[in-house]
Amino acid sequence: MSAIDNLPPLREVINTHELAARKSLGQNFLLDLNLTAKIARQAGDMADCDVLEIGPGPGGLTRGLLAEGARHVLAIEKDRRCLPALAEVAEHYPGRLTVIEGDALEIDPLSHLTPPIRVAANLPYNVGTELLVRWLTPPEWPPFWQSLTLMFQREVAERIVATPGSKAYGRLAVLAQWRSDARIVMQLPAGAFIPPPKVSSSVVHLTALPEPRFPADPKVLSHVVAMAFNQRRKMLRSALKGAAPDIEDRLTAAGLKPTDRAEQVPLEGFCALAREIAKR
Repeated sequence: MSAIDNLPPLREVINTHELAARKSLGQNFLLDLNLTAKIARQAGDMADCDVLEIGPGPGGLTRGLLAEGARHVLAIEKDRRCLPALAEVAEHYPGRLTVIEGDALEIDPLSHLTPPIRVAANLPYNVGTELLVRWLTPPEWPPFWQSLTLMFQREVAERIVATPGSKAYGRLAVLAQWRSDARIVMQLPAGAFIPPPKVSSSVVHLTALPEPRFPADPKVLSHVVAMAFNQRRKMLRSALKGAAPDIEDRLTAAGLKPTDRAEQVPLEGFCALAREIAKR
């Protein structure tokens, strides 16, 4: 018996279905079902929620989400080798798990989900950051999701919650903290995974705010911070010279110094600059 349900232990599932993790898909399987259940609990009360999971693999977190009471889980899996294992989970939880084979970057999940919606995933390393940025920068807000409970490499997690002046502060921190409350809720050692990655991992929980902390156009803000932190050692007037021909005037109007560097600028300053650049 496994720790959370009557399905086989994950190591047995992986062996039965010959699911060796593939580096090309960013796969690292978490085998401890007590840990996957603990991660699921970080998503909060899911009894009245649909949950979107990306990259379920053999179904460890999927089982945790269902065992912890998720109303319905939509799992998007690119690796068809995992589908038989996920089908066994779906059979064990009738009507509560839907599995879609495909690339999460190309699939619109909303037609398969009923609000309220939460996202919980051990994101594949090769698509995790891109998915997070998409979820944080939709044209309209509030978004389709209430919260995101996501596992990243620890370095990425620290970038999401970083504060101005720190080495980790950058684009992810600005975009995440603009529209959500973000905090690290769990740390996981590399040895918890098969195969063990070269770095440890962290689980980040982001709760969507009713409205952004400061007004700004998401496309403009995302473009500005990408430019600013792409050359973070340069002064803003140099890093952002392509954003507007009169960038020094725009920086001054936003209350920033042209000689500032990106890591010195707080969230409010980037939002003010995005509004100034959007005026052109």
